[in-house]
Amino acid sequence: TAMAMRMAWRGEAQARAARARGSEAEAALTAMAMRMASRRAAGAVAARTEGSALRGARAFSAAGELKMQKKPEKIKHFKIYRYDPEQGGKPTMMDYPVNLNECGPMVLDALIKIKNEQDSTLTFRRSCREGICGSCAMNIDGGNTLACLAHIDDKPTTTIYPLPHMHIVKDLVPDMNNFYDQYKSIKPWLQRKEASKDGKETLQSKADRAKLDGMYECILCACCSTACPSYWWNTEKYLGPAVLQQAFRWIDDSRDQFTEERLDQLDDTFKLFRCHTIMNCSKTCPKHLNPGKAIAKIKNRVLARH
Repeated sequence: TAMAMRMAWRGEAQARAARARGSEAEAALTAMAMRMASRRAAGAVAARTEGSALRGARAFSAAGELKMQKKPEKIKHFKIYRYDPEQGGKPTMMDYPVNLNECGPMVLDALIKIKNEQDSTLTFRRSCREGICGSCAMNIDGGNTLACLAHIDDKPTTTIYPLPHMHIVKDLVPDMNNFYDQYKSIKPWLQRKEASKDGKETLQSKADRAKLDGMYECILCACCSTACPSYWWNTEKYLGPAVLQQAFRWIDDSRDQFTEERLDQLDDTFKLFRCHTIMNCSKTCPKHLNPGKAIAKIKNRVLARH
Protein backbone atom coordinates (compact mmCIF):
# COMPACT_ATOMS: atom_id res chain seq x y z
CA THR A 1 0.00 0.00 0.00
CA ALA A 2 1.01 3.67 -0.30
CA MET A 3 1.48 3.99 3.48
CA ALA A 4 3.75 0.97 3.65
CA MET A 5 5.83 2.20 0.72
CA ARG A 6 6.28 5.62 2.29
CA MET A 7 7.43 4.10 5.60
CA ALA A 8 9.88 1.77 3.83
CA TRP A 9 11.30 4.64 1.83
CA ARG A 10 11.68 6.72 4.98
CA GLY A 11 13.52 3.84 6.71
CA GLU A 12 15.95 3.41 3.84
CA ALA A 13 16.63 7.16 3.82
CA GLN A 14 17.42 7.12 7.54
CA ALA A 15 19.65 4.07 7.06
CA ARG A 16 21.64 5.82 4.33
CA ALA A 17 21.99 8.85 6.58
CA ALA A 18 23.26 6.66 9.46
CA ARG A 19 25.80 4.95 7.19
CA ALA A 20 26.98 8.34 6.09
CA ARG A 21 27.66 9.17 9.70
CA GLY A 22 29.73 5.98 9.99
CA SER A 23 27.40 3.99 12.16
CA GLU A 24 26.70 0.73 10.32
CA ALA A 25 25.12 -0.94 13.33
CA GLU A 26 22.76 1.95 13.87
CA ALA A 27 21.84 1.86 10.18
CA ALA A 28 21.04 -1.87 10.31
CA LEU A 29 18.87 -1.48 13.41
CA THR A 30 17.02 1.47 11.92
CA ALA A 31 16.36 -0.37 8.66
CA MET A 32 15.07 -3.44 10.55
CA ALA A 33 12.73 -1.28 12.65
CA MET A 34 11.33 0.42 9.58
CA ARG A 35 10.70 -2.91 7.79
CA MET A 36 8.81 -4.23 10.83
CA ALA A 37 6.73 -1.05 11.00
CA SER A 38 5.88 -1.30 7.29
CA ARG A 39 4.79 -4.94 7.75
CA ARG A 40 2.53 -3.95 10.65
CA ALA A 41 1.00 -1.15 8.59
CA ALA A 42 0.39 -3.49 5.63
CA GLY A 43 -1.22 -6.04 7.96
CA ALA A 44 -3.55 -3.40 9.40
CA VAL A 45 -4.62 -2.30 5.92
CA ALA A 46 -5.28 -5.91 4.88
CA ALA A 47 -7.36 -6.48 8.01
CA ARG A 48 -9.47 -3.42 7.27
CA THR A 49 -9.96 -4.53 3.66
CA GLU A 50 -10.97 -8.01 4.74
CA GLY A 51 -13.45 -6.58 7.25
CA SER A 52 -15.03 -4.35 4.62
CA ALA A 53 -15.37 -7.27 2.21
CA LEU A 54 -16.95 -9.41 4.93
CA ARG A 55 -19.46 -6.68 5.78
CA GLY A 56 -20.28 -6.25 2.07
CA ALA A 57 -20.82 -9.99 1.67
CA ARG A 58 -23.15 -10.06 4.68
CA ALA A 59 -25.13 -7.08 3.34
CA PHE A 60 -25.41 -8.72 -0.11
CA SER A 61 -26.58 -11.95 1.48
CA ALA A 62 -29.23 -10.13 3.52
CA ALA A 63 -30.46 -8.28 0.41
CA GLY A 64 -30.71 -11.57 -1.47
CA GLU A 65 -32.76 -13.10 1.33
CA LEU A 66 -35.15 -10.12 1.29
CA LYS A 67 -35.47 -10.40 -2.47
CA MET A 68 -36.27 -14.07 -2.20
CA GLN A 69 -39.17 -13.33 0.15
CA LYS A 70 -42.31 -13.04 -2.05
CA LYS A 71 -45.14 -10.66 -1.27
CA PRO A 72 -48.46 -12.30 -0.45
CA GLU A 73 -50.68 -12.68 -3.51
CA LYS A 74 -53.14 -9.91 -4.27
CA ILE A 75 -55.74 -11.58 -6.49
CA LYS A 76 -58.18 -9.62 -8.62
CA HIS A 77 -60.70 -11.23 -10.97
CA PHE A 78 -61.29 -10.03 -14.53
CA LYS A 79 -64.54 -11.13 -16.14
CA ILE A 80 -64.04 -10.84 -19.87
CA TYR A 81 -66.48 -11.13 -22.77
CA ARG A 82 -65.61 -14.03 -25.07
CA TYR A 83 -67.14 -14.67 -28.49
CA ASP A 84 -65.81 -16.38 -31.61
CA PRO A 85 -68.25 -16.30 -34.56
CA GLU A 86 -66.25 -18.98 -36.38
CA GLN A 87 -66.80 -21.43 -33.52
CA GLY A 88 -70.52 -20.68 -33.24
CA GLY A 89 -72.39 -20.65 -29.97
CA LYS A 90 -73.40 -17.75 -27.76
CA PRO A 91 -71.11 -15.17 -26.15
CA THR A 92 -69.85 -16.06 -22.68
CA MET A 93 -68.09 -14.35 -19.80
CA MET A 94 -64.89 -15.96 -18.56
CA ASP A 95 -63.21 -15.26 -15.23
CA TYR A 96 -59.44 -14.81 -15.00
CA PRO A 97 -57.69 -14.35 -11.62
CA VAL A 98 -54.62 -12.11 -11.74
CA ASN A 99 -52.02 -11.51 -9.03
CA LEU A 100 -51.66 -7.73 -9.04
CA ASN A 101 -48.26 -7.96 -7.32
CA GLU A 102 -46.95 -9.45 -10.56
CA CYS A 103 -48.86 -7.20 -12.95
CA GLY A 104 -48.58 -3.65 -14.27
CA PRO A 105 -50.96 -0.90 -13.08
CA MET A 106 -53.24 -0.65 -16.13
CA VAL A 107 -56.07 -2.86 -17.38
CA LEU A 108 -54.13 -3.41 -20.61
CA ASP A 109 -51.27 -4.86 -18.53
CA ALA A 110 -53.70 -7.36 -17.02
CA LEU A 111 -55.07 -8.32 -20.45
CA ILE A 112 -51.57 -8.90 -21.80
CA LYS A 113 -50.66 -10.97 -18.73
CA ILE A 114 -53.81 -13.10 -19.14
CA LYS A 115 -53.08 -13.66 -22.83
CA ASN A 116 -49.43 -14.54 -22.18
CA GLU A 117 -49.89 -16.76 -19.14
CA GLN A 118 -53.45 -18.09 -19.01
CA ASP A 119 -55.31 -18.02 -22.34
CA SER A 120 -53.53 -17.30 -25.61
CA THR A 121 -56.85 -17.31 -27.51
CA LEU A 122 -58.02 -14.08 -25.84
CA THR A 123 -58.21 -11.47 -28.61
CA PHE A 124 -58.02 -7.68 -28.33
CA ARG A 125 -56.41 -4.76 -30.13
CA ARG A 126 -53.46 -2.80 -28.74
CA SER A 127 -50.53 -0.81 -30.04
CA CYS A 128 -49.05 2.31 -28.46
CA ARG A 129 -49.88 1.79 -24.74
CA GLU A 130 -49.87 5.59 -24.36
CA GLY A 131 -53.43 6.68 -25.24
CA ILE A 132 -52.39 7.83 -28.72
CA CYS A 133 -53.52 5.17 -31.20
CA GLY A 134 -57.00 4.39 -29.84
CA SER A 135 -56.64 0.67 -30.60
CA CYS A 136 -57.48 -0.66 -27.13
CA ALA A 137 -60.87 1.06 -26.79
CA MET A 138 -63.32 -1.16 -24.88
CA ASN A 139 -66.03 -1.05 -22.24
CA ILE A 140 -64.53 -1.43 -18.76
CA ASP A 141 -66.86 -1.60 -15.76
CA GLY A 142 -69.68 -0.04 -17.76
CA GLY A 143 -67.78 2.87 -19.34
CA ASN A 144 -66.06 3.22 -22.70
CA THR A 145 -62.38 4.02 -22.33
CA LEU A 146 -58.88 2.99 -23.37
CA ALA A 147 -57.46 -0.06 -21.58
CA CYS A 148 -53.99 1.50 -21.58
CA LEU A 149 -55.30 4.54 -19.66
CA ALA A 150 -57.65 2.66 -17.32
CA HIS A 151 -56.00 2.12 -13.93
CA ILE A 152 -56.72 -1.17 -12.15
CA ASP A 153 -58.90 -0.26 -9.17
CA ASP A 154 -59.18 -1.94 -5.77
CA LYS A 155 -62.51 -3.63 -6.42
CA PRO A 156 -62.39 -7.44 -6.34
CA THR A 157 -63.74 -7.78 -9.91
CA THR A 158 -63.48 -5.82 -13.14
CA THR A 159 -65.83 -6.57 -16.07
CA ILE A 160 -64.64 -6.01 -19.63
CA TYR A 161 -66.79 -5.92 -22.79
CA PRO A 162 -66.07 -4.77 -26.35
CA LEU A 163 -67.39 -1.36 -27.44
CA PRO A 164 -71.20 -1.59 -27.27
CA HIS A 165 -73.60 -1.95 -30.22
CA MET A 166 -70.89 -2.92 -32.69
CA HIS A 167 -70.54 -6.08 -34.73
CA ILE A 168 -67.89 -8.25 -33.08
CA VAL A 169 -65.02 -9.78 -35.01
CA LYS A 170 -63.85 -11.79 -31.99
CA ASP A 171 -63.82 -11.28 -28.21
CA LEU A 172 -62.95 -7.62 -27.54
CA VAL A 173 -62.40 -6.70 -31.21
CA PRO A 174 -65.28 -4.72 -32.81
CA ASP A 175 -65.78 -4.29 -36.55
CA MET A 176 -64.75 -0.69 -37.28
CA ASN A 177 -65.43 -0.70 -41.04
CA ASN A 178 -68.66 1.30 -40.87
CA PHE A 179 -67.05 3.82 -38.52
CA TYR A 180 -64.11 4.38 -40.88
CA ASP A 181 -66.38 4.59 -43.94
CA GLN A 182 -68.32 7.37 -42.22
CA TYR A 183 -65.05 9.14 -41.41
CA LYS A 184 -63.99 8.85 -45.04
CA SER A 185 -67.31 10.34 -46.20
CA ILE A 186 -66.55 13.77 -44.65
CA LYS A 187 -63.33 14.06 -46.69
CA PRO A 188 -61.03 14.66 -43.70
CA TRP A 189 -58.30 16.56 -45.49
CA LEU A 190 -57.62 20.17 -46.46
CA GLN A 191 -59.48 21.17 -49.62
CA ARG A 192 -58.72 24.34 -51.57
CA LYS A 193 -60.09 25.81 -54.79
CA GLU A 194 -56.91 27.70 -55.56
CA ALA A 195 -53.26 27.24 -54.72
CA SER A 196 -51.38 29.77 -52.63
CA LYS A 197 -50.07 32.67 -54.74
CA ASP A 198 -46.42 32.30 -53.75
CA GLY A 199 -46.46 28.52 -54.07
CA LYS A 200 -45.71 28.06 -50.38
CA GLU A 201 -47.75 26.54 -47.57
CA THR A 202 -51.06 28.12 -46.63
CA LEU A 203 -50.60 30.09 -43.43
CA GLN A 204 -53.13 30.96 -40.72
CA SER A 205 -53.09 33.26 -37.73
CA LYS A 206 -52.50 32.06 -34.19
CA ALA A 207 -56.12 32.87 -33.37
CA ASP A 208 -57.40 30.71 -36.25
CA ARG A 209 -55.04 27.93 -35.25
CA ALA A 210 -56.35 28.07 -31.68
CA LYS A 211 -59.87 27.31 -32.96
CA LEU A 212 -58.71 23.78 -33.82
CA ASP A 213 -57.68 22.98 -30.24
CA GLY A 214 -59.96 20.38 -28.73
CA MET A 215 -60.72 18.83 -32.12
CA TYR A 216 -57.48 17.79 -33.81
CA GLU A 217 -56.50 15.74 -30.74
CA CYS A 218 -59.22 13.16 -31.47
CA ILE A 219 -57.67 9.70 -31.96
CA LEU A 220 -60.79 8.08 -33.50
CA CYS A 221 -61.07 5.45 -30.79
CA ALA A 222 -64.90 5.47 -31.20
CA CYS A 223 -65.50 5.59 -27.43
CA CYS A 224 -67.81 8.59 -27.84
CA SER A 225 -69.79 7.28 -30.82
CA THR A 226 -70.43 3.88 -29.23
CA ALA A 227 -71.62 5.60 -26.03
CA CYS A 228 -74.28 7.55 -27.94
CA PRO A 229 -77.84 6.09 -27.96
CA SER A 230 -78.62 7.90 -31.21
CA TYR A 231 -75.66 6.15 -32.81
CA TRP A 232 -76.78 2.79 -31.42
CA TRP A 233 -80.16 2.97 -33.16
CA ASN A 234 -79.06 4.73 -36.38
CA THR A 235 -75.54 3.51 -36.96
CA GLU A 236 -75.91 3.38 -40.75
CA LYS A 237 -77.31 6.93 -41.13
CA TYR A 238 -76.17 9.05 -38.18
CA LEU A 239 -72.50 9.97 -38.46
CA GLY A 240 -71.94 9.97 -34.71
CA PRO A 241 -69.99 12.31 -32.38
CA ALA A 242 -66.46 11.37 -33.42
CA VAL A 243 -67.02 11.85 -37.17
CA LEU A 244 -69.05 15.04 -36.71
CA GLN A 245 -66.36 16.54 -34.49
CA GLN A 246 -63.79 15.79 -37.18
CA ALA A 247 -66.10 17.31 -39.80
CA PHE A 248 -66.25 20.55 -37.81
CA ARG A 249 -62.47 20.48 -37.44
CA TRP A 250 -62.27 21.08 -41.23
CA ILE A 251 -65.31 23.39 -41.38
CA ASP A 252 -63.67 25.69 -38.82
CA ASP A 253 -60.22 25.56 -40.46
CA SER A 254 -59.47 28.98 -41.99
CA ARG A 255 -57.29 27.39 -44.68
CA ASP A 256 -60.09 25.20 -46.08
CA GLN A 257 -62.14 26.63 -48.98
CA PHE A 258 -64.90 23.99 -49.15
CA THR A 259 -66.81 25.10 -46.06
CA GLU A 260 -70.15 25.52 -47.86
CA GLU A 261 -69.86 22.14 -49.55
CA ARG A 262 -69.11 20.49 -46.22
CA LEU A 263 -72.14 22.12 -44.62
CA ASP A 264 -74.32 21.05 -47.56
CA GLN A 265 -73.27 17.46 -47.02
CA LEU A 266 -74.19 17.56 -43.31
CA ASP A 267 -77.54 19.33 -43.79
CA ASP A 268 -79.46 16.12 -43.25
CA THR A 269 -82.04 14.86 -40.77
CA PHE A 270 -80.05 11.75 -39.93
CA LYS A 271 -76.40 12.64 -40.54
CA LEU A 272 -76.42 15.61 -38.16
CA PHE A 273 -79.76 16.29 -36.52
CA ARG A 274 -80.20 12.80 -35.10
CA CYS A 275 -78.05 14.13 -32.24
CA HIS A 276 -80.28 14.88 -29.24
CA THR A 277 -77.57 16.45 -27.05
CA ILE A 278 -77.48 13.58 -24.56
CA MET A 279 -73.76 14.39 -24.05
CA ASN A 280 -72.63 10.83 -23.33
CA CYS A 281 -69.94 11.53 -25.92
CA SER A 282 -68.29 14.33 -23.96
CA LYS A 283 -68.58 12.43 -20.68
CA THR A 284 -66.83 9.29 -21.89
CA CYS A 285 -64.07 10.72 -24.12
CA PRO A 286 -60.72 9.40 -22.80
CA LYS A 287 -58.95 12.46 -24.27
CA HIS A 288 -61.31 14.85 -22.43
CA LEU A 289 -62.62 16.44 -25.64
CA ASN A 290 -66.14 17.82 -26.16
CA PRO A 291 -67.78 16.40 -29.32
CA GLY A 292 -71.19 17.64 -28.18
CA LYS A 293 -69.99 21.23 -28.37
CA ALA A 294 -68.66 20.74 -31.90
CA ILE A 295 -71.97 19.21 -33.04
CA ALA A 296 -73.89 22.16 -31.59
CA LYS A 297 -71.69 24.56 -33.56
CA ILE A 298 -72.31 22.64 -36.79
CA LYS A 299 -76.06 22.82 -36.18
CA ASN A 300 -75.83 26.58 -35.70
CA ARG A 301 -73.83 26.99 -38.91
CA VAL A 302 -76.28 24.88 -40.90
CA LEU A 303 -79.39 26.59 -39.50
CA ALA A 304 -77.89 30.04 -40.14
CA ARG A 305 -77.91 29.25 -43.87
CA HIS A 306 -81.69 28.77 -44.01
